[in-house]
Amino acid sequence: MATPAFEEIAETFDFLDDWEDRYRHVIDLGKAFPPLPDALKVPATKVEGCASQVWIVPKIEGEGAAARFDFAGESDAMIVRGLIAVLHALYSGLTVAEVGRVDAVAELGRLGLNEHLSSQRSNGVRAMVERIRRVSAEAAAQ
Repeated sequence: MATPAFEEIAETFDFLDDWEDRYRHVIDLGKAFPPLPDALKVPATKVEGCASQVWIVPKIEGEGAAARFDFAGESDAMIVRGLIAVLHALYSGLTVAEVGRVDAVAELGRLGLNEHLSSQRSNGVRAMVERIRRVSAEAAAQ
């Protein structure tokens, strides 16, 4: 299950044969992603387990399992900012119940990210996905 925005990224990656081009595309996605206001870069929004500074601010509209999930985020590393944009494309607009059913490893694997990210970056992506899933599960339970 992937959103149209994520499918668009996957299609672009299919056309980019070279990993360097894909890497640049992820960075470009990060550059285009809206910046997070400094007031939201606080310990409560910081994602632990990332080598870079990463903040994710969930935005949930509605109540219960049908509530819509969205988030804002930022990182001090351009590639990570791009990865946040990729995760945003993967999850934004889904219901909080649907977020828990997304196989992030498989979806990101379609982009070939697994083989090309350092173990630290991969751990950071996992930490971001876990934060997104936890927040969504908590919202779905309300």
